[in-house]
Amino acid sequence: MELIINHTRKTFNVLPENLEALLAMELPGKKKGIAVALNNRIIPLSAWAETLLNNLDSILIITATQGG
Repeated sequence: MELIINHTRKTFNVLPENLEALLAMELPGKKKGIAVALNNRIIPLSAWAETLLNNLDSILIITATQGG
């Protein structure tokens, strides 16, 4: 099964159960400063655990950075 994460296809033997599980794999230990869109729809942090993933979903993950 595949997901498209930040415009790159990634293959999984088993898809993560939900968006929260995927983010825990992709960005371990980080929850703050992250914005996520699933199939061009922004998903708030409060909905990550209930947002199920399907084969070939497109996910955009944006992380905040410091600097100037």
